[in-house]
Amino acid sequence: MTTALAPSLTAVDRCDRCGAQAYVRARLNAGGELLFCAHHAREHLARLRPLAAEIHDETDRLHETPVSAPTEER
Repeated sequence: MTTALAPSLTAVDRCDRCGAQAYVRARLNAGGELLFCAHHAREHLARLRPLAAEIHDETDRLHETPVSAPTEER
């Protein structure tokens, strides 16, 4: 998979299959693009690879540790 596509996916980008937040964008050789949540990307990726010119995968964001706000000392 390549990560050449820009811009990054945001919370507004939704999976074309179920409407959940998209973490994978595939630009197709025939034109157009598909967006998938992590679940549907895993399900369809093997069949999608031969059809895609580029695949942008941001599923690693699901494993990031959120930055917590500094606690106030009393």
